[in-house]
Amino acid sequence: MAQNVTLSGTVKDDSNGETLFGAYILLSDTVHHKVVDGGITNQAGFYSITVPAGTYEVTASYMSFREHKQVLDLRKSQRLDFDLVPDAILGEEVVITGERTNRNVESADVGRMEMKIETIKALPALMGEADIIRSIQLLPGVQSGGEGNSGYYVRGGGTDQNLIMLDEATIYNSGHLFGFFSIFNADAVKNIEMIKSGMPANYGGRAASILNVTQKEGNMKRYEVDGGIGLIFSHLTVQGPFKKEKASFLISARRTYADWIIQPFLKPKSPLKGMDFYFYDLNAKFNVVINNKHRLYFGAYYGSDVYGFQSGSQQTKAIFNWRNAAASARWNYIISNKLFLNTSATFSYYDFGTEMRLDVYEFKLSSGIRDYSLKSELTILPIPKLTIKTGVHNIFHVCHPGQYAVQAGTGFDFSLPKVQPYLANELSLFVHTEYDPVPWLKLNMGARYTNFTHLGAFTRYILDDLGHVADSIMYRPGQTIHQYNKVEPRFSARFLLDSLTSIKVSATLNYQFLHQISIASISLPTDVWMPSTDILKPQTVWQVSLGVFRNFHQNMFETYIDLYYKQMYNLAEYRDGLDFSFVTVNPDQLYVFGKGWATGAEFFIRKTRGRFTGFIGYTLGFTRRQFDDLNGGKPFWAKYDRRHDVSINICYEIIRNKLSVSALWVYQTGNTMTIPVGYYFYMGSYITEYSGRNEFRIKPYHRLDLSLDWTIKKTRKWETGLNFSVYNVYNRKNPFFIFFETSTNANFSPEDPNFTMETQAYQMSLFPIIPSITWNFKF
Repeated sequence: MAQNVTLSGTVKDDSNGETLFGAYILLSDTVHHKVVDGGITNQAGFYSITVPAGTYEVTASYMSFREHKQVLDLRKSQRLDFDLVPDAILGEEVVITGERTNRNVESADVGRMEMKIETIKALPALMGEADIIRSIQLLPGVQSGGEGNSGYYVRGGGTDQNLIMLDEATIYNSGHLFGFFSIFNADAVKNIEMIKSGMPANYGGRAASILNVTQKEGNMKRYEVDGGIGLIFSHLTVQGPFKKEKASFLISARRTYADWIIQPFLKPKSPLKGMDFYFYDLNAKFNVVINNKHRLYFGAYYGSDVYGFQSGSQQTKAIFNWRNAAASARWNYIISNKLFLNTSATFSYYDFGTEMRLDVYEFKLSSGIRDYSLKSELTILPIPKLTIKTGVHNIFHVCHPGQYAVQAGTGFDFSLPKVQPYLANELSLFVHTEYDPVPWLKLNMGARYTNFTHLGAFTRYILDDLGHVADSIMYRPGQTIHQYNKVEPRFSARFLLDSLTSIKVSATLNYQFLHQISIASISLPTDVWMPSTDILKPQTVWQVSLGVFRNFHQNMFETYIDLYYKQMYNLAEYRDGLDFSFVTVNPDQLYVFGKGWATGAEFFIRKTRGRFTGFIGYTLGFTRRQFDDLNGGKPFWAKYDRRHDVSINICYEIIRNKLSVSALWVYQTGNTMTIPVGYYFYMGSYITEYSGRNEFRIKPYHRLDLSLDWTIKKTRKWETGLNFSVYNVYNRKNPFFIFFETSTNANFSPEDPNFTMETQAYQMSLFPIIPSITWNFKF
């Protein structure tokens, strides 16, 4: 029996030196060309395959890249690196073999999906700006929070149950301009990975999904400039080597300027005169190859939004400002051909501030959260067909639920009681295994242990039966206030029926120790983050899923049907009738707690190759909530319950690498809401009677978008083109929110039998038909 040997190495893009995540390495016998074994590269482009010693044909492949094949006499363990040439550089059709390009069928990742940045850029977009958040909202099971809202809901979970990461650093607010655009600059993004079920144990901290966005590393071989100039904003990206093949950088920036453009055309008394409404953001990435075993990455992001307005007399002025910042440092170490270490340190920051002035009075509000994180993950390949990932992850949270202050020009200052920051530490240990005991069975199993500790300094108020502060307990700095110790088992399996068909199952338990508490019905920058305390318990979510995955026509068509069921506990909402007592008590004393259920079915078909590509996604979903202190304790539909959610995308390449068109149509069942259904007078007071919680459903949302991409000129050194897009082609007036106004017969008193009162509902819509044009360039 031949002894086992290991082939390992990295796969890179030959045009820029970027590592390729998800590239296939296949080993076939040289006689019948039958695949013997294979592997997939990780986030660092590293692969490792253990096989019996012998002679093999080695194939390295990646979608839209030319395959690389060579015969290798593998008598001892060795390293083999690949530099794959992109199809766009070759300028000719790439033939993708049917063998082992069916990762969606063969993997045990039930709810894992990838979106190529090229696919996202081909989609029609608002103002022609490629938007990652809007793009992932097109996936089955991922629902939009509504027009002008960057929040999204995955399989019945809340917006706070989604972990969004940029280079492993947590992002707490993913939207610009109240959600009209996402914070991710598509020019700076390399990979997008979404996990909505079967979450592996090396991820934690959220109960619904993981969105993992990786920035580009910077061109290692030559300098490159990409940019675009549009109607309301522009973007520019510069990248290149500090030292070829050794160190590179990437810097990217965006800025809107609609406020600059419209101001000169406004009349002096226009309500928009002097209005600020803009965002800007910066991305940076540096990476250094120390040698073929060690590599360092440094990434950073900063984004700021400003929205301000003032009255013509300048007696009234308001400024809203919110900021995101993230920084990361990663060290990749290939210890051996069977050991890979990834260690990262990250910092995350989110802050929201409001300043309002009315005459001589000024009101200020601020809130935010900061994270300091350190994670180390070791990948072990002890025997063929077995991969083990184990590690430790520690996060220190600093949450600022809110600070309020009032000032007056008369010299009077009034600061409301200061809300102390909530401090918490989250320490996790995890182990995740991937094992193929037989060809038709693949198992992913793991567990995650978390110790979550709420720390002082802190003052806990003791309330009497009327909700007034009767006493308090003071905790010193660093003192343990409350602790949770939780274990999360994770399991998923794939049963391969044939080379094109599989059945996948998963069962996971997730604990979430951070909560985002919102007063509004949509996700806004004002929403505050709170850690778990002795009152606010961790969210607990059980999820099971069952899916059938099938490919057709040599993997050109990918399809799946996925069923899911989810139970959620310790969900938190503000209590009904919230008043200003929140400034005199602990914020977590204002919440009520309940549970929820979500069930649904997802259907998906995608054409991946050829001049005609696209996808159709459909989700049938049911999401309910039940709180003892809301709706009389009766179950109610969740705010984001959507019965039907449809996305259809069609792309056609009219002239290869030159001219293409794309169409996108979306349909969503309308949101639920609580509405006034009657009124009466009691002892001279006007009383409004409301429906049951979320009993009314607004009109459905749907729209059609079109775009055309024209590459005017493309050479090896430079490229220029235009993007024409039309958002909401048939000018659908989709509801943003519904408000109510009540009118009365002022000539009569309420006691008069001729007195009348009428309540009328009004709809506010955001975006009509919006055409746009963007000039893009690259050199």
